[in-house]
Amino acid sequence: MENNIVDPPADAHSPDNMEQVKTISQDAKNIAVIIWIGTIFFGFIPGLVFYLIYKDDDYIQDQSKEALNWSITAIIAYAIALLLTFVVIGVLLLPLVGLCHLIFCIMGAIATSNGKAFRTPFALRLLQ
Repeated sequence: MENNIVDPPADAHSPDNMEQVKTISQDAKNIAVIIWIGTIFFGFIPGLVFYLIYKDDDYIQDQSKEALNWSITAIIAYAIALLLTFVVIGVLLLPLVGLCHLIFCIMGAIATSNGKAFRTPFALRLLQ
């Protein structure tokens, strides 16, 4: 039986070829920005929609998963803060959660507009 494995060319791992592999299209960057901006106003919906629609683009998949993870984390934090309003602590926590949500979504939009993969610091990684 013949071996069908072909070795890559010698220059396949050169910096020039590696840069071509990691190039992200402007459309993918724009869609990722839309995901993060939409997350500010619509929560998990933009991340879920783009996660289900764009199966072929790895960058959009990655950022939509990250936006979904952050949205789920924010929803859980809002729910906990809402429950803690009965103990008055939640009155202080609700604006803090809202401020974190706004800041992380803006940071995500800025990072993705530059083509970088953004990770929110406190998000639960439910979708891998």
